[in-house]
Amino acid sequence: MLDLDTREWLLTNGLGSFASGTVSDVRTRTYHGWLFAATNPPSERTLLFSHLEASLEVLGRVVALGTNFWGNGQVEPTGYELLHCFDINPVPKWIWGQDNWQLTRQLVMPYGLVGSREQGAESREHGENASPLRPSPYPMPNLQCPIPNAPAEFCHRILIQYRYNGSDTAILRLRLLIAERNFHHQQTASPGLQFSELLGQQQVCLQAKNAGHFGTPWHLRWTQGKYRTDAVWYWNYGLPEETKRGLGDKEDLYSPGYLIVTLQPGDVVTLEARVGFPDSMGGILTSETFAEAVEAEQERLSQIFRLSQGGARGWGLKTGEEFSNPQSPIPNPQSTIWQQLLKASDQFIVYRASIAGLTVIAGYHWFNDWGRNTLIALPGLALVPRRFDVAKGVLRTFGHYCHHGLIPNTFPDTNGEPIYNSIDAALWWIETLGLYLEATQDWEFLAEQFPVVQQIYKAFVGSTHFNIQIDATDGLVSWDGRDLALTWMDVVIGAHPVTPRYGKPVEINALWYSALCWLSQWAERLSQLEFGEPVRLTKQAQRYAQQAEHVKTSLQKFWNPQLGYLYDTIEPDDRRNFQIRPNAVLALSLHHCAFSSQQGCQVLDLATVSLLTPYGLRSLDPGDPEYKGRYEGNQEQRDRAYHQGTVWAWLIGPYIRAWQRFYPQRSLPFDWQPLLDHFLFDACLGSISEIFDGDAPHKPRGAIAQAWSVAEVIRHIM
Repeated sequence: MLDLDTREWLLTNGLGSFASGTVSDVRTRTYHGWLFAATNPPSERTLLFSHLEASLEVLGRVVALGTNFWGNGQVEPTGYELLHCFDINPVPKWIWGQDNWQLTRQLVMPYGLVGSREQGAESREHGENASPLRPSPYPMPNLQCPIPNAPAEFCHRILIQYRYNGSDTAILRLRLLIAERNFHHQQTASPGLQFSELLGQQQVCLQAKNAGHFGTPWHLRWTQGKYRTDAVWYWNYGLPEETKRGLGDKEDLYSPGYLIVTLQPGDVVTLEARVGFPDSMGGILTSETFAEAVEAEQERLSQIFRLSQGGARGWGLKTGEEFSNPQSPIPNPQSTIWQQLLKASDQFIVYRASIAGLTVIAGYHWFNDWGRNTLIALPGLALVPRRFDVAKGVLRTFGHYCHHGLIPNTFPDTNGEPIYNSIDAALWWIETLGLYLEATQDWEFLAEQFPVVQQIYKAFVGSTHFNIQIDATDGLVSWDGRDLALTWMDVVIGAHPVTPRYGKPVEINALWYSALCWLSQWAERLSQLEFGEPVRLTKQAQRYAQQAEHVKTSLQKFWNPQLGYLYDTIEPDDRRNFQIRPNAVLALSLHHCAFSSQQGCQVLDLATVSLLTPYGLRSLDPGDPEYKGRYEGNQEQRDRAYHQGTVWAWLIGPYIRAWQRFYPQRSLPFDWQPLLDHFLFDACLGSISEIFDGDAPHKPRGAIAQAWSVAEVIRHIM
């Protein structure tokens, strides 16, 4: 067994672009590379720059520093054997070495929304001594640009720096490995795929051409060295993580040439890969450019999260020693682990060009932005860190796109229409709006958005898409789409949902009850603040309150006295689904809860025994015949396990909120340390995975960095 550390790292730029790889520097996924550029932010992510294959010659001996899996199962070269150490903070750093030399490499991906000055800032000129431009930490909600009325300008780039230390002169060879392909797919060499190359002064401009179609132009530049054109294809890279997932697992990469750099002890060479043709706006690349970019990013994070102690240099990561009591960790806001959680949260907040506003990437590597995920994650990503303008902007954007009472579940990559295949996104929008208003008391924003609230209410009462409507007999939300999956348990294989939850799902109706309570409060509040017609608003408040009471009574239909738990769904023919799922806990965790203290305690007791793990809640009780304890295999096998026992990290948040409501005087039966250790030392270093196996040892699975997983930890770790 090779001693390869395949834990992963992730860099992002606020536009959907990213870079990612492993500690051992070996590529194991389709999603590993140094520049995946979101050419239509945050979408159309394209791999342009895979990596640099490095070798070092010292005293006539050449050593290869790279490590590659090949399709035939071989690993060659084996540069990982010379890798002394890796550090993730403040940026990924590798150190290779032998007795008489040491080579360090670092990567940084600067924030990509640029081109405007902060309001009141002095004019800065581009050039060798220019200071990095930094966007405001609180973008305007209408344009989400650094200053009002400034156009959004995008910059997709990554900086690489090598530092040599040794007793003798060395020669560093850096071979470019490049591509032009969608980030979900692999590149295959073909006669129709060609790359043009234009060599300039210490830079080379590259662009693909495939069947007459020109790809994204980009260029690589460097501070020192001589470039040699040497076009060659490298065939049949192996991608073992894709093999495990039953997906395409072979890749061909093209190399247009290589850079030769003669290094004296202490020398540094800096490179920059940037989307677009070279121009004067890029400034002069110097040996200080890398440090300036790191400092600018640290300063940006410090401004966003208003960290007054330690300044921009405090964004390092040591250990988890801040948590001496894992049962109730209360981190110092300046502690390194808390800063790392905030830093992780920022990776998901991105600019979407098609809506000219902020959105939330659901997860890396392969997710785009999703309405439901965004709204569930928003309290942890924006309200707890007090990024209220971010929360307000996202809520306003989603409210703007409300259609027939539904909030988009996804936005299109180009200029198409949003997709509205969700029954709960609109209800989560109301719930999150309520949490925002509780935190900010921003009643003018409520007055602005109240027509959207009423549109959602009227659509649900009067029926909307997918036959979503209120049952007139009991006031509960129902729908009868047997071939649809409109809740968060949304996997469909062929035309059949894996977890069909048509009818009346328990958490949907708990959200509906909470929404009615919010509506009643808001109508009353607006009537008092004279934002509308006081008499009409007062009557509306009374009507909403009466409906809420009706729904509260009807929610007792979900109570299963024999099990002491809530039915998961009530089907259209009135049959009850008695599976033990975490949706019952979700129903207990909302701001307004319709269930009694006794019922809440019984639900939590059973959920603690059946669903709680060190990393979140299982999606199904292990004693259920449909339970699947391992999320592995091909796409269909994984889809069938996705909501049939798989642990979801984000569900620890609802569990904690429900526990605090029904057991306020009892200690939380959850040890934070395993999840924090996962965040610090496992899977994607400095982030939290999407899911885990239901069976011990609960191996992390799915996306390596998931927005609502990080958000719910932030929401409750304080």
